[in-house]
Amino acid sequence: MTKEEYLIHAPFIPKSPGVYKYFDKNNSIIYVGKAKNLKNRISSYFNKNQESYKTFKLVSEIAHFEYVLVDSEQDALLLENSLIKKLQPKYNISLKDDKSYPYLVIRNEEYPRVYLTRQKRKDGSIYIGPFPSMESVREMMHVIKQTIPLRTCSLVLSEKNIQKQKFKPCLEYHIGNCKAPCVGYQNKEEYDWYIAQIKELFKGKHGELIKRYQQEMKVLAERMEFEKAALIKNRIQHLQNYQSKSIIVSNKNINVDVCSIKSNSEMAIVNFMMVDEGNIIHSRNHTIEKKLQESDAEILSFLIPVLHHELESRAKEIVADIAFDLPNTFTLTIPKLGDKKALLELSTKNTLHSYHDYRQKKALLLEDQSEQKLLDTLQSMQQLLHLKQVPLHIECFDNSNFQGSYPVSAMVCFKNGKPSKQEYRHYNIKTVEGINDFASMQEVVYRRYDRLLRENKALPQLIIIDGGKGQLSAAMESIDQLGLRGKINVVGLAKNVEELFFPNDKESLKLPFQSDTLNLIKFIRDEVHRFGITFHRKKRSKGIIKNELTTIDGIGEKTAELLLKKFKSVSKIRLASQQELIDIIGKSKTDILIRGLGLV
Repeated sequence: MTKEEYLIHAPFIPKSPGVYKYFDKNNSIIYVGKAKNLKNRISSYFNKNQESYKTFKLVSEIAHFEYVLVDSEQDALLLENSLIKKLQPKYNISLKDDKSYPYLVIRNEEYPRVYLTRQKRKDGSIYIGPFPSMESVREMMHVIKQTIPLRTCSLVLSEKNIQKQKFKPCLEYHIGNCKAPCVGYQNKEEYDWYIAQIKELFKGKHGELIKRYQQEMKVLAERMEFEKAALIKNRIQHLQNYQSKSIIVSNKNINVDVCSIKSNSEMAIVNFMMVDEGNIIHSRNHTIEKKLQESDAEILSFLIPVLHHELESRAKEIVADIAFDLPNTFTLTIPKLGDKKALLELSTKNTLHSYHDYRQKKALLLEDQSEQKLLDTLQSMQQLLHLKQVPLHIECFDNSNFQGSYPVSAMVCFKNGKPSKQEYRHYNIKTVEGINDFASMQEVVYRRYDRLLRENKALPQLIIIDGGKGQLSAAMESIDQLGLRGKINVVGLAKNVEELFFPNDKESLKLPFQSDTLNLIKFIRDEVHRFGITFHRKKRSKGIIKNELTTIDGIGEKTAELLLKKFKSVSKIRLASQQELIDIIGKSKTDILIRGLGLV
């Protein structure tokens, strides 16, 4: 792949964490890498003069590349290691075993110690891992040390030695890091309970531990032992702030195939992931061209068994976002919670990115057409739609609402076959109560062309109303009120985008399949959907802010915006520590927020 070939793909690479895979001309994977920013990392191979001969040789062999999106840099590291071990690409350092990777060991002894090791022995101890880096396991050890009081000494704590009082409490006891089982201050039952909680932490569960600490803190507060209560409170905050789970490499022995799909009338994108013994060992997007308007379920029923066989998957369970038919040898799961739900969300994230990437590339191809080619398309459109003029100026309208809330409309403008984005318009519905798509369309069409007439601006040669006959009739009422019937061509675009409706015509006009006219109309339709959905999401987001934050007495819009700018969502605000909130909005407003969200 040359630099010029890479530059064709560069605009579509996301600036997100992920793992990239390089393939040679034989479609064999030759390198797997991780990145905090995929765009910057992949670009570095093609935009810099490579000083290393090995890197130069690698780049010279790259025929194409793929990437998998993940949620964090840590997940990228875990997935990279998983794929390298499974695929053994020739330019990666060989990872034949896990001997160099750190483990957390729970020692096989009366009062088990918990510490780090790189050597896994058959000594009856419990080894948790391997971890992809020492940094990640040290983070976990820090959380354990800050929240669970365990011994760190190497004393032989047999019941006999404890009863003989051979030992005395050390500094760790006096500063609150250990409860001194060596002198009988902590019994074995309690100590073993704490060891069990460490195992639960690696499953992402710390509810029982937090509940126990909350009870302890309450008792200490009643005794007026506030310093000890503050220590317990710090432990609770450490636990609430730490997230130990990663779905990229799970301690659970999960063997599943995961799939998700996103489609339109022409094609579908399917992401297929293989999870073997808790590790993601394959993730790839597949583009399917529809032949007979196949449904999503029909596509998955055909494709998933084929991929399962080709990739030699051992899984008997398929995790998916919709129901579809499978051979009796498989179990289909549509998860609502847990690790499988998280895996499905990761698959969906990659599917949606690939789908939008496909549409962007298709739009770019259309935008890059020559002026003459676009003019030919518009002249063809004039003939097919029986227009009096070449539609050099086209405007398209679409309505949007979410479960009966936040109704909005959008209009996009095309001139000479290309988007004229400075003339795009968003509309908040002003005169319609509740959800009434027909009345909303009537309102926005009237507002748009009433204004153009008052400002003496040029009218379009063609107006496209997305929504079929009902929406078209509503739009024509406004056209009639403005006295524009016969002066502007107006068509309704049916759900099946090969059909156009004209005012007062009973029969629709079916455009030639894959004609340039149909492709341009689809592009305009997709653009108004994209533009409308972007506005709609912003409005919904503001509505959510208003409903959940600004309804709290003492929390205004500016405070809500500050919090959401930092934490991105109300759910993440709920998980933030008190000190994090104080740093952003101050102590008094933090107290108000905590009470208002019921976090006391």
